[in-house]
Amino acid sequence: MKLQRCKLRSAIKFAISTTAAITTIASFNALADAREDGAQKDIEKIAVVGSRAAPRSVGESPVPIDIIGGDELSKAGGDDMLELLKGSVPSLNVHANPISDAASLVRPANLRGLPADSTLILLNGKRRHRSSVIAFLGGGINDGAQGPDISVIPSIALKQVEVLRDGAAAQYGSDAIAGVLNFVLKDASEGGSFSVKQGEYYEGDGDTTTIEGNIGLPFTDQGFANLSFQYKEADPTSRSVQRPDAQRFIDANVEGVRNPAQIWGAPEIKDDITLFGNVGLELSNSSEFYMFGNYSERDVKGGFYYRNPQTRPQVYSNDGGATLLVGDLDGLDNGITCPTVNLRDSDGNQIYNVATIAAYQQIAADTELGRNCFAFNEILPGGFTPNFGGNITDTSLTIGTKGEFTDGFLEGGFYDLSGSVGRNESRYFITNTVNASLGAETPMEFSPGKYIQLEKNFNFDVSKGFDFGLAYEVNVATGLEWHEETFEVIAGDEASFIAGPLTQQGFGIGSNGFPGFQPSAAGEFTRRNYAAYVDIETPFTDDFLMGWALRFEDYDSFGSTTNFKIMGQYQLTDDLSVRGSVSTGFRAPTVGQANVSNVQTNLSSGVLVDSALLPPTNPVSEILGGTELQPEESESYTLGFVYQTGDLFLTIDYYNIQVEDRLSQSDKINLTPEQKEALKADGVPNVDSIAQVSFFTNDFDTTTQGVDVVANYSMDLLGGFATFSMAYNWNETTVDKFSAITGDFKVKRLENDLPQHRATYTWSQQWEEFSGFIRYNYFGEYQGVHVDYDATAIMADPTFTFDAELTYYATENISLTVGANNIFDQDAEEVIDFYEGTNTEKTAKNTWGGVYYETSPFGINGGYYYVKATYTF
Repeated sequence: MKLQRCKLRSAIKFAISTTAAITTIASFNALADAREDGAQKDIEKIAVVGSRAAPRSVGESPVPIDIIGGDELSKAGGDDMLELLKGSVPSLNVHANPISDAASLVRPANLRGLPADSTLILLNGKRRHRSSVIAFLGGGINDGAQGPDISVIPSIALKQVEVLRDGAAAQYGSDAIAGVLNFVLKDASEGGSFSVKQGEYYEGDGDTTTIEGNIGLPFTDQGFANLSFQYKEADPTSRSVQRPDAQRFIDANVEGVRNPAQIWGAPEIKDDITLFGNVGLELSNSSEFYMFGNYSERDVKGGFYYRNPQTRPQVYSNDGGATLLVGDLDGLDNGITCPTVNLRDSDGNQIYNVATIAAYQQIAADTELGRNCFAFNEILPGGFTPNFGGNITDTSLTIGTKGEFTDGFLEGGFYDLSGSVGRNESRYFITNTVNASLGAETPMEFSPGKYIQLEKNFNFDVSKGFDFGLAYEVNVATGLEWHEETFEVIAGDEASFIAGPLTQQGFGIGSNGFPGFQPSAAGEFTRRNYAAYVDIETPFTDDFLMGWALRFEDYDSFGSTTNFKIMGQYQLTDDLSVRGSVSTGFRAPTVGQANVSNVQTNLSSGVLVDSALLPPTNPVSEILGGTELQPEESESYTLGFVYQTGDLFLTIDYYNIQVEDRLSQSDKINLTPEQKEALKADGVPNVDSIAQVSFFTNDFDTTTQGVDVVANYSMDLLGGFATFSMAYNWNETTVDKFSAITGDFKVKRLENDLPQHRATYTWSQQWEEFSGFIRYNYFGEYQGVHVDYDATAIMADPTFTFDAELTYYATENISLTVGANNIFDQDAEEVIDFYEGTNTEKTAKNTWGGVYYETSPFGINGGYYYVKATYTF
């Protein structure tokens, strides 16, 4: 055993001893697809994640990791990396997020029930920059989350993905509370592939075309250049019914009402282009150069809430639809008094077609009075539904050198020196909407501005093995890191934020639905931090290994933090071992969370209102309980078993993560008139149309616990080779402490939105000319929520879906694939609406037009089928 381990370490130690290398062996999540004639059935997968020592065999990992091969990722219907990972890692959840502002453009993902920015993302072992998108409407769990944009990474560029399911902030710094995802790029110097995939949903929409390719090239005789691209376009989907209020306007012969007026579904994606490159060059026998990076850009366009032409505040009515909001265009009265347009008859019944009301006819007439008086029904009689979207651009570049010390005290040790820069820009646009304060002169398209996230990292890491007379060398790693993070706000076009001439008459300011960023809110906000760490692994015996990590980090904003991690594994028998870890961690507030201001439209008790997000140190935020943000602090521990005998591999791991002072967006707090005046004095835009305020806060504590079970078994079957894989996750989050700033409903969302039980069971089969798989996906009970509104919430029943795929190898180079996700078209839980004043009586009426609860863990779009052709060379 000892001799085998030493041989393994000597052969690959140089390759994996890198700066952000996280080295641990992992569990199989599924066997990579391999042709029978060249495949080895017994392959151990090695991860570069978890520690900074040399790798160990599958059964010797002290912390749990899933390894998903690049071929495995390509065996699925979708092309969004989030969806691909969700199908392979049960503890990872992703929601569709329709009508969720920028969260629809860059969807957040949740590992182990924690927000998107509680999982550290690495690319080739290096920290990945954040997205510029902050999920202002993040569905409770992700409210205010600002994590990296994982969706830009195409599966064709990847050698494998390593999912460390353990807290690792003591090793890698902020964000690694839930775990780490390390995306490893392909590094072949020859060969490649090209594929075209076409798919659509069973409903006949969401048509998606994906073209992708990869090529490995020699970079002189001592290096490689591996290049990948992906181009994708996807049509939108709609899982909507007509809103009853919109239907009443249609029945009353009101013009301009769309059917459906409001869309719940996947957004439209256009010109989604991604380029990835990975370059390596051997400089000498003891050193090498590396460089990798990407350029990605896409346009995303989604829906918003329908603006009712009689009730929408600050546009059509300011008294709930009792009277029409009418503007005096010269503002002087001029002896001409605009008539009051009552929208209810003498019996109190609503009059849905205002064109039949005599007072409105005076306003719409081409007379002196009509030219002086204005209502938006004249230009938008059927109301309107804004279309919100953005252009997302993501770029990164990492350059470094690594190698072996050839003399001195560190002779035989390894070093890694690198620098990286990452930039993500989200340029927003909103169409089919108005700046109501401009009256009839308003444009219908606006550019509300940009957010830009820029990050720079420098790392220097050293590792060396020392002989202390233990089972084998004690690995000691240490390093320094410097990080700078800048969040920039660029103002929108003037029409998107200007207060027009009708402002004082009660008309709303700025582009309705997403007002532009004012010049006063624009600017750059920067923070720097540095860190030092030490990481030691001590093999006390052949059967007993322990690891120790300590990290000090200092931020120029809130100060310093020190965290530790202890992990170990003991081999009880040849087949069975026990492993575990104890660690502390932290998550620093992002610069964007500490400084951003924004106005968003959301539902409050079923009514659309505008809400302002303010910095926590804004005077109004402070009045409501806001304070300067501090880092989250966490304590976590795991305990698990690994059993391996013959072709059976099984791991069971319990985890417990306690997080204090969790960072999130507060509940939306209703403003008093006095607070509105304070907002105006502080220069906050669009105050007259703002009904609520929220801010980022450290307000609540949580405990998340769960169990991961991973099992694999392989055998000869049906004249071929079969692999059976099972992955199960139980996850439970409890909010231990909170205040009114967080609110009861958000606590319910944190505790119940995600299913506590998730599992996948996969049968993969390989033959000479065919391969395929069938996957069963189980989703336990979860809270169904519609429009982020408490009265709609229910506990949805457990359910399951099936995925299947079959590939035919037509020639040595050409393969043809057909497959489907959710092959039996399992519907998500249908929305139930309640009559006012009751919690039990169901009605067919659907107030907001959605068919399914958007918290469905497998989406709302139903079955999806696809075909794919691949040329490999």
